[in-house]
Amino acid sequence: MPWLPELFSAPVLERVLEERRRENLVAVPYFAGLLSGENRALIGSFAGEPELHHPEFGRVKGVAAFERFVDRATAWVKERDITVESVALTVTPLRTVEEVVLRLDGGRVELPLAVAADRDENAYLRELRVYYSTWPLTGSHLVRTPLLQLDPEIHAYGVVGEYQAALAAGDLEKTVAAFEPGAYVREPAGSAYVHRGTDELRKLFTKFFSNDGGILLEHGNITDDGVACALEYNIVSWGRTELAPQAGIAVYVRGESGKLAAARIYDDVEPPI
Repeated sequence: MPWLPELFSAPVLERVLEERRRENLVAVPYFAGLLSGENRALIGSFAGEPELHHPEFGRVKGVAAFERFVDRATAWVKERDITVESVALTVTPLRTVEEVVLRLDGGRVELPLAVAADRDENAYLRELRVYYSTWPLTGSHLVRTPLLQLDPEIHAYGVVGEYQAALAAGDLEKTVAAFEPGAYVREPAGSAYVHRGTDELRKLFTKFFSNDGGILLEHGNITDDGVACALEYNIVSWGRTELAPQAGIAVYVRGESGKLAAARIYDDVEPPI
C-alpha cells in the first residue's frame, strides 16, 4: 500500500476506504492509486523523483516516464477487465510489501503480484519494486535482472533462516521440517500451483532438488513484521545449474507453532529440471 492517503481527494478515499475510517488507512493500495486518475497524488507520494521497477516495463524514473507508465498500466487494467484481490500486507517503519492476486479476463487468468515500497522517515516513497511471473500471461518466462545487490549484512533468523539454509543445501528433510503439517507453498503461477501438507511439500522439494542440489538465493532486503517475512533476493543457482542472477521476492508466514504456515513466491525463474 504505497500511496499517501492525505494527498488524494475525498471521493477517491471514500472508494478506497469503503467502510473504514480515514485515520485507520496506512496508505492507499497500489492499484487503487493507479486507477484513481490523480497523478499529482501518486507523484507527491515520492520523496523525490518517482522511481519504479516493473517486470515488463523495466525501470521507470522521473515524472514524465512515471505518468506514461500510469497511463499504460491503467489501460491494461481496463482492457483485461482486471479485478484485484488483496492477500496480505507486511509493514515495517521503512518498507511495506503488498500482496495481491489479479484476476484478468473475467477471472480466467490469475496473476499473483507483490509490490515492495521503500519509505523515508516521513513515510514518503523512495522506490517501488513490482514482482510477478509472466508465465500466466504469456506461457513463458521473462528473465528479471537484479534489482538489489547482495547485502552480506542481511540475514533471515529463526525458522525463515533455517528454511533458507536447508533450501540452499538441498536438504529435503530439513526443508520440509521447516513447515507446519498443514502449511502450503504457492509457486509464482498462482493457485493451480499450490502445494499443501507434508506429503505434497515433500514431492515439491524432491522435484526442486532433483538437479543435484539446492536453490541458492542472494539476499537483498528483508521486511519482517514478526509474523510475515518478505525476502527480496537474486536466485543465482539451482542445483548444478548456475543462473544469471534473477530478481524475486518470497513471503514466508509463521504459524502459531513457530514453523512456516505459508510461503508465497513471486519470481519468473524457469526451473532447470
